[in-house]
Amino acid sequence: MRNAFAAAVTELGEIHPELVMLAGDIGNRLFDSFKDRHPSRFYNCGVAEANMTGVAAGLAASGLRPITYTITPFNTVRCLEQIRLDVCYPNLPVIIVGTGSGLSYAGLGATHHSMEDIAILRTLPNMHVVCPADQTEVKLAVADALRIGRPTYIRLGKKGEPHVHETAPAFTIGRGIPMRAGRDVAILSVGNMLAVAMQAADVLEGQGCSTEVVSMHTVKPLDEALLEQAFADKKLVVVLEEHALAGGAGSALLEWGNARGVDLRKLVCVAGPDRFLSACGGQTQARIEIGLTAADVVARVTSRLN
Repeated sequence: MRNAFAAAVTELGEIHPELVMLAGDIGNRLFDSFKDRHPSRFYNCGVAEANMTGVAAGLAASGLRPITYTITPFNTVRCLEQIRLDVCYPNLPVIIVGTGSGLSYAGLGATHHSMEDIAILRTLPNMHVVCPADQTEVKLAVADALRIGRPTYIRLGKKGEPHVHETAPAFTIGRGIPMRAGRDVAILSVGNMLAVAMQAADVLEGQGCSTEVVSMHTVKPLDEALLEQAFADKKLVVVLEEHALAGGAGSALLEWGNARGVDLRKLVCVAGPDRFLSACGGQTQARIEIGLTAADVVARVTSRLN
């Protein structure tokens, strides 16, 4: 995903002369092409994420379109006050990009895990929260964030994520992307869990459970029309996310559903537990440890349907 992001901003920099990249002492070689083409529009702000966010806010207030980039917990939680007051309060067009989100950096321990970022940032007024599913969605998400010109958080994985989209879909922030149709169950996949959702759907289909899959790449604002249809038509609506259960996309659906009066008994939230992961291992191991595999999704669905 991070390579796709670097390629996207390099290309978009040709279209948007006001685009400025700010990095928190990471990705210096990753952005070599951007720096070659736009040498006056790349700034390494060092290990000073709060300052980087403030600089981005100043650039945005001056008419430029800054994008900040570094490892997710450092570009969200560490500089939350600056995001809240410097970016969201004045409603400035700053794009905040976190790389290595969720458990992408599982082997580096809790300092590099980001299982709370969606919960924290979606509470901020004016903020948009976008979680692309694969490399194709990354490019489309950045382009659409530039279009809307509002505070936007884009949550990336790291590298090696499955490329799920064969062709570029229509992409609009706030509108989910249907991946496959189904009558019985809808799996709403957030971010880089889409490949897992598709695997789970294949297994469920083999068991006679017709399963719809949607890339729900935007957690804020939610695709209300899609949700209304899913809760009206399906026996179960499953939210799958590599994030803690508390405050994530599933919580956003609970809030929405409570306000709309939909049947929330249909909702199944598959997410991480309320604890830190202290064991060392890769992302796949971490997902097994906390129940975020296709087999876990299938087990949760079948237990509710039977």
